[in-house]
Amino acid sequence: MTDLLENLTILPEMQLEGLATGDLLSQVLAQIRLTGDRVYSTTLALGQRLELDEKSSHICVLQQGQLRIEGPDGHGQVIEQGDILLLPHDPSSLNIITTMGPAALVVCRFWFDASSFQAMLFAMPWLIHVRRAEAAAWSDGILHFMLIEANDTQPGGALMISRLIDLTVIRILRTWVQHGMASGWLGGLSDARIARTLKAIHEKPGQQWRIDALASVAGMSRSSFCERFTALVGRSPLRYQNEWRLTLAKTMLARHDSRIGEVGFAIGYESEAAFSRAYKAFFGRSPRDDNNQALP
Repeated sequence: MTDLLENLTILPEMQLEGLATGDLLSQVLAQIRLTGDRVYSTTLALGQRLELDEKSSHICVLQQGQLRIEGPDGHGQVIEQGDILLLPHDPSSLNIITTMGPAALVVCRFWFDASSFQAMLFAMPWLIHVRRAEAAAWSDGILHFMLIEANDTQPGGALMISRLIDLTVIRILRTWVQHGMASGWLGGLSDARIARTLKAIHEKPGQQWRIDALASVAGMSRSSFCERFTALVGRSPLRYQNEWRLTLAKTMLARHDSRIGEVGFAIGYESEAAFSRAYKAFFGRSPRDDNNQALP
């Protein structure tokens, strides 16, 4: 193999191929891959339960009526007309019932790539709820275009549907972050100090960051930084750093004719054995299993 080690490290400009390198949210979302295949309208009578496909993710837009959605934790929320739901996980444990019927919805079905979902959506909640007022500036236009494509039988329609669902998921997540509602790693972007440390970790995946250095980037004391980072991101700073590096390693192994040891070295591991152990602990498979396998 002739690639230099610096060419193995996935820097922001290599990940995004033209997107702004300073946009941390774009850097992270670029690692999430999904496939959408269905957009449909449905109407529910008062008290009727919304049935969604198992082992799938969904976007639901409530066009008329009112819903109540209850999650696996037993907590519920009321969904009003114009609200948008992103359901990232298998919906089989959810209970979605009309409370003011009839209710009319548009539903989009999609799947996250298994590896990117595990690695990039760390602690994504069971429900992301964006209210009408927060989505009004963009939701009607995207929904209108999506319904047109769903009823269009011309060649390329399936790809258009998938890309539009992809765009809608990104727009929902952006809105969620911008309005300070996000949790998990996306929640870290709502705090400028924590966002600076996330940006540093993402831009220099091969650097062995220490807590003191990251706290300095944030402009906080060590103890305050650790407490704030963990509360917002749902991971300690060093655990997050390691999971991000392993995520990049998986992409590198799939996209480059790379030796496993060199990939591990490029993201900061001192030996192939240490890299392989960490990789298997996180993904449940060895890096050799993923080496040179093209991503979808």
